Amino acid sequence: MSTAPQSSQATITAAASFTSSGDAEALRRNRILSSKLYLDIPSSKVPLVYSSSYDIAFLGMEKLHPFDSSKWGRICQFLISAGVLDNKSIVEPEEALKDDLLVVHSEKYLASLKTSLHVATIIEVPPVAMLPNCVVQQKVLYPFRKQVGGTILAAKLAKERGWAINVGGGFHHCSAEKGGGFCAYADISLCIHFAFVRLNISRVMIIDLDAHQGNGHEADFSNDRRIYILDMYNPEIYPFDFEARRYISQKVEVPSGTSTNDYLKKLDKALEVAGHKFDPELVVYNAGTDILDGDPLGRLRVTPDGIISRDEKVFAFAREKNVPLVMLTSGGYIKSSARVIADSIINLSKKQLIDMEDLSGEMIATAGRRGHCCTM
Repeated sequence: MSTAPQSSQATITAAASFTSSGDAEALRRNRILSSKLYLDIPSSKVPLVYSSSYDIAFLGMEKLHPFDSSKWGRICQFLISAGVLDNKSIVEPEEALKDDLLVVHSEKYLASLKTSLHVATIIEVPPVAMLPNCVVQQKVLYPFRKQVGGTILAAKLAKERGWAINVGGGFHHCSAEKGGGFCAYADISLCIHFAFVRLNISRVMIIDLDAHQGNGHEADFSNDRRIYILDMYNPEIYPFDFEARRYISQKVEVPSGTSTNDYLKKLDKALEVAGHKFDPELVVYNAGTDILDGDPLGRLRVTPDGIISRDEKVFAFAREKNVPLVMLTSGGYIKSSARVIADSIINLSKKQLIDMEDLSGEMIATAGRRGHCCTM
């Protein structure tokens, strides 16, 4: 039998696939270019992104998950009380809308979030399944979409100012087609795709130091050489995603019970290796605090001072390479996490690794000023 027809058919199929892929990329690019998430931020603001909408509270149901869903607001309150931040200086993001989310997610996945049972499964709070979806959208998914907008905007701010912190985000268990582990939207993947198009960036390093493996972004960038993933995680806890582990550029496993000194030694070596292997134009730092001693899910034994040292090392790494850095707060399941994050940000400012001044050089806050970041 002649193989010519099969050959021709294969060529046609390949061409169709290439055309389809090209169309999808063009559509993605158009969505990014038409997005309203990249706001122009005045010089009177510092590159710290937060909205009172981040915090999740509804009839006490948020207490059914170990995640501290008021963590984000309390971080800001601690910073304001310490006199290093003023509520007027905080950047408020826009909500990521459907067209923004379609940059990574499929119509099918977004449609699945209109089922309360599916959302309840993702955020691991079973009673949410009993709520009308309009309530779930408003009380759960809207706060997540605001945080997604914050992560995307933070990359723009980092490129302009050298650094940015989204006091939220870091939903590293969510990929284009699947949510889980309290992560409903893939904000890290979205942030990076926006940066590719809008910031003319072509090489991104993800430094994921949450206690859990970042299987969401690993699945999304499985064959993308523009992305280098350093993931330092406890292999003995969720998500046990062995498929996604194949796509980690640099895997550092830290088993349950790992102490501060051992953790920081491994981090020092990991950053040295990463710095030699890859030359990024942007660092996305997933700074989960579930590595804290006492965290019921992370199961590691890192002290608050260890967290502060960890963050300082990552910011110093980016500073030495002269690369903008976006920090996301990600996981952290004990009440003390908020204070530790705030103390770490204060330390970064003291060490001059971040600049908590406006562009005119004036301090944003004084020790005598007090306020609440939820009154923007």
